[in-house]
Amino acid sequence: MSLPLYQVDAFTDRPFAGNPAGVCILGAGDPRAADARWMQDVAREMNLSETAFLRPRSDGFDLRWFTPAMEVDLCGHATLASAHVLYERGVLAAGEEARVHTASGLLTAVRRGEWLELDFPAEPAEAAEAPAALREALGARPVFVGRNRLDYLVEVESEEAVRSLRPDLARLRGLRERGVMVTSRAPAGRDYDFVSRFFAPGAGIDEDPVTGSAHCCLGPFWGERLGKSELTGWQASARGGLVRVRLAGSRVKLGGRAVTVIAGELLG
Repeated sequence: MSLPLYQVDAFTDRPFAGNPAGVCILGAGDPRAADARWMQDVAREMNLSETAFLRPRSDGFDLRWFTPAMEVDLCGHATLASAHVLYERGVLAAGEEARVHTASGLLTAVRRGEWLELDFPAEPAEAAEAPAALREALGARPVFVGRNRLDYLVEVESEEAVRSLRPDLARLRGLRERGVMVTSRAPAGRDYDFVSRFFAPGAGIDEDPVTGSAHCCLGPFWGERLGKSELTGWQASARGGLVRVRLAGSRVKLGGRAVTVIAGELLG
């Protein structure tokens, strides 16, 4: 039985930018929704940083995320892509809340004009000692090193240091954490508050183009340092993407736009 399958560029308003995600919509009673091996095979076939799998339930949708190598507990851009598909295809009305049940609990999204806003848990980082492998892999002098339940956060001295980084991915692959976000404050005059990049070779993603879940950490980090509750982050990958961040206590509201670039059927 074929299934609807989409490729969506998330955290961008134009095709071929932002972060591409696969979105597969299963039927309510489809047994493949419980088959992690099948979902992993589909994600490997899609070969995107994440592929999302949605299954309807009485109070929303079940949502799971897979990289080409593994299932992950939290993914912002594939959630944004999933919500975009639900609204764009008329599964949800424009004013209706998208409710998805995930390994990280209930997440919601609302559509506000061209923007979607996700409600995610905050994932603040605490100061941590940087392993030697991390320092050697990055080849940059850290201003601050922190860690949350998912990733390392490394602040460096400038936006130029973030953009010019060429990490040793083989060394990063040996870390136990999902990935490493590298960030700095933006210079005066930019239309964003901070810049970042995200590397997760151990999860099958050398560099993620735009990482929504990283902003659950970057938002609280820069909000505290800049004294702001609403911020904008630019993820400076080759594709690039803009993420709006609104701090709300233990939650982080992530705003972004999305564009469908491929719509088709999964036959396997």
